[in-house]
Amino acid sequence: MKTFLYAASFALVAPMVAQAETLTLYTSQPNADAQQTVDAFKAAHPGIEVEWVRDGTTKLMARLYAEIEAGNPQPDVLLIADTVTLEGMAQEGLLQAYQSSEAAAYDEALFSAGGYYYSTKLITTGIVYNTGADKVPTAWADLAADDMKGLVAMPSPLYSGAALIHLAALTANEELGWDYYEKLAANEARAEGGNGGTFKAVASGEKPYGVVVDFLAIRNKADGSPVDFVFPEEGVTYVTEPVAILESAKNVDAAQKFVDFVLSQEGQELVLDMGYIPARNDMAVPAGFPSRDEIKLMAFDPADALKNAESNKEKFAETFGVK
Repeated sequence: MKTFLYAASFALVAPMVAQAETLTLYTSQPNADAQQTVDAFKAAHPGIEVEWVRDGTTKLMARLYAEIEAGNPQPDVLLIADTVTLEGMAQEGLLQAYQSSEAAAYDEALFSAGGYYYSTKLITTGIVYNTGADKVPTAWADLAADDMKGLVAMPSPLYSGAALIHLAALTANEELGWDYYEKLAANEARAEGGNGGTFKAVASGEKPYGVVVDFLAIRNKADGSPVDFVFPEEGVTYVTEPVAILESAKNVDAAQKFVDFVLSQEGQELVLDMGYIPARNDMAVPAGFPSRDEIKLMAFDPADALKNAESNKEKFAETFGVK
């Protein structure tokens, strides 16, 4: 009888032990980067399966909010483009706090003090110029000089999230402010589309100067494109692809492990391998980038950027005469 009871109880428990945890991830990473991240996490945590959905941040958020409205949000964890989006979710009570032990290796400006989100990389915005241009700019102010009329291209903050963050940081800067954007508009700077279109305009020589994210210029320069990239002396703006756990997460333990992994040295080595600047302090930078101590980050407050987002868009549209 004892043998029978033991065998019966084992038969009931064994399937539960064998069953793997499943983590659901929503990410805006490029497909190859997302697959590399997931594969590395699964190798570090072989007992956790990962189901992931990849799309642009705007489309992912539309999908997620539709799921929330229907009472059935799917993801446990988010890995998306910017802290402003996650700051909004935190204020809505849609994220749960997690104090990762890995945060000690990060600048306090790169994660939520409440533990609601953590930056995983630095994608900075600086100046790209065609190597055939007459002069080499060294500062943001140089793009608004009198002799720059009709020579500058930049992505629109009405289209690009990185450009909206760039606008928030520069207009909050005492030395630049809205006066800077008014000078750009008076100089007929082209402000439309995203970073890709701006880069193509500069690489082709259509516009000798532009405002783009770092990796576009640095990678293409390495491949022979006639461009160079400047980290302006006032500093660079940045997006950070933060990670966060949903308040509604069904698998909190696996979600916390994922956060710790992407913030760990092993996870940050992945960021470096992908060609981005790791957010973690004790890491190297990709080939073609200056050393970390030469890259000055401009002050940026996600909460202020969130509060001012709509008014910034409206003022930009008015200043540049666009819709």
